[in-house]
Amino acid sequence: MRTKNNEPTPADNRRDFLKKSALLGLATVFNPLSEVIASNTVSEELIDGAAAPTKKTITFLITTDIHSQINTHDEFFWENNQAVYKKRGGMAVLKTMIETFRKKNPVNTIVYDGGDYFHGHAVASLTEGEALIPIFNNLGYDLMLPGNWEVVYKKKKMLYDMGHANAAKICANMWHKTTDVDNGELVYQPYWIKYIAGVKVGVIGYTDHLIPKRQSPAYSEGLRFDHAEVNLAKYVKLLREVEGCAVVLVATHMGLAQQVGLANNPAAQGVDVIMGADTHERVRVPIQGKYTKVIECGAFGSFLGKLDLIIENGKLVDTKYELLDVDPVKYPADKNMQTMIDKAFEPFKKEMQTVIGTSTTPLVRYFVMETPMDNLITDAIKWKFKPDIALSNGFRFCQPLAVDPKTGVATITKEFLWNMLPVNSEAKTAVVTGKQVWDWLEKELQNAFAKDPSKRFGGWFVRYNGMEVNFTIGNEFGKRVNSVKVGGEPIDLAKEYSIVACEREGDPEDTLCRIEHVKNPKKSPLLMHDVIIEYLKDHSPVAPKLEGRAIATDEPQTLLTQLKGTTYEFR
Repeated sequence: MRTKNNEPTPADNRRDFLKKSALLGLATVFNPLSEVIASNTVSEELIDGAAAPTKKTITFLITTDIHSQINTHDEFFWENNQAVYKKRGGMAVLKTMIETFRKKNPVNTIVYDGGDYFHGHAVASLTEGEALIPIFNNLGYDLMLPGNWEVVYKKKKMLYDMGHANAAKICANMWHKTTDVDNGELVYQPYWIKYIAGVKVGVIGYTDHLIPKRQSPAYSEGLRFDHAEVNLAKYVKLLREVEGCAVVLVATHMGLAQQVGLANNPAAQGVDVIMGADTHERVRVPIQGKYTKVIECGAFGSFLGKLDLIIENGKLVDTKYELLDVDPVKYPADKNMQTMIDKAFEPFKKEMQTVIGTSTTPLVRYFVMETPMDNLITDAIKWKFKPDIALSNGFRFCQPLAVDPKTGVATITKEFLWNMLPVNSEAKTAVVTGKQVWDWLEKELQNAFAKDPSKRFGGWFVRYNGMEVNFTIGNEFGKRVNSVKVGGEPIDLAKEYSIVACEREGDPEDTLCRIEHVKNPKKSPLLMHDVIIEYLKDHSPVAPKLEGRAIATDEPQTLLTQLKGTTYEFR
C-alpha cells in the first residue's frame, strides 16, 4: 500500500526490510562467499598488506581397500603385457607420504579412506579390527566410509571399530534394521561438510547396496542397504541449494563398473567427482561419465590418490588428479608408526612367520576369470575331499606373493595364508545336478559381467577345480555359457556331481557358494586353513598357474578389469 503521494507506508517499509533480509539470508546460504566471508577476506588482505590470491587448492589424499595390510609387500603391475612385481605399501610408509603432501598444503588438505580398512590381515582378523584402530588414527584421517568388508565382524563390532576411529563417518544408504522392520534411521550421517579455502565442500557417502548378497548374510544382520540412486539427487540438491556447497563429491564403495554407471545416472547431476572404491582398480586418468567423472585409487595401501580442487572466486574451476605409488624408497617408513605396527604384530609374530610351504610361481589374484592363487586353494580342496568340483569364491583381496629371484621360490607363511583367506571358514560338501551347475554358472557370470552395472556383485568370476568352462562375456544373461566339462567329460545335465566349498555364515542349509537347493549338505569339521596347510606340507613346492579352467571367447585369460566401454586400463 502507498500514500496518495506514492510514498511507502511504514508497513511497506517493514515488508521491504523483511524481503531484503530474507534475500540476504538466502544469499548467505546459497553463496559460500557471503558478505561475512568476504569481510574475513578483506581482513586477511589488510593483515598481509597485499591482495590475497584468488586461487586456492583443496587437496584430498585418498586411500581405499587397504585390507589391513600393515607392512610393505609385493605388488603386481601389468607392463608390456606381462606381470612385474615391486615392493609397495606399508602403513609406516603411507604415514610418511601423507605427511609429506599434507605439509605442502597444510591448511587445505583432507585425508579420506574409502573403506575395507579393518579386514584382510591376520592382526585384523584375530583382534576383530581392534588392533588397527590406533594405526588408523595415527594416519590422521579426516573422513571415512564403511566398505563391504567392514561388516565382517558383525554389526556391533563394526560400530565399535568405526566408532573408535577419530575420522568423521558418512554413509547415506546403510540403515538400522530390527528383525524385519526398518526403523528408518541411518547408521551414519549421510554427508559431511567442511568449510575450507573459503568455500564449503560437501561429501556424500555410499557403500555397496549388495552387501547382504556378496558377503555371508550373517555379517550384515541388523542392517539394510539401498542403491545410491534412491536419495543421491536429494542430497546433491540439499548441499548445493541449501548448504551452498561450492564442491560436491560422492564417496562410494560400489566397484568401478557400478560407479561409472552412477556417473551416467541423472541422479549424479551436480556431482563434481565420484571418489570410488571396492574393485581395487587403479584409475590413473579420471573416467568421464555423462554427469560426472570417476576415480578409484587401488588397494592394499600400495597407492595414494591425490585429488586437487582448484578454487577461484568461490567456485570450483578445475580438478587435478594423480595416482601415486606408496614407494618405500621415496618415502622411508615413519619410525613412530613402524613401532606402533610392530607392537600390534608382536603377539602374533612367531605364529604368523611360520613357513607352511613354497611356490615356484607367483601367487596372484588380480585376474578376473582364473587366478594362480585360487587354483592353489581349489587344488588343495580337491586333493583333500576328492569331489567332482572344488569351489572358491571370486575374492579380490590379497596382494600378490612374488618369487624371490635369489631362491627361486615364494615363501608362504601363515601370515600370507590369512591374507588369502582372512575368514577361516568351514568346508561344506553337497551334491548337485549338472543342470544346477550350468544355471549357477550363468548367474555367476551375470554377477561378474552384467551389462547393467548396478547388478554386478563387485567380485570376480567364481574359481574352481574339476571343471573347464567356455563362455562369451558379451552375450546376454542366460546365454553366456558355451560348454562345461567336469573331469574332462562334457557335463551331463541330469547327472549328480559332488562339490565342496567354504561355508557362508547365514546362508540357508541347502545353499552352497550361492548354489541353491543342493542335496545332502554337510559341514566338515575341517577349516580351510587346515586344508591349505596340509596340502602345502605334502606338495611344496607348488607351481599354480593359469591353465584354462575358465576361457572366454571374447577376452584374454589375463583380463584385469570388468569395466568395458571406456579408455580405462588396469596397470
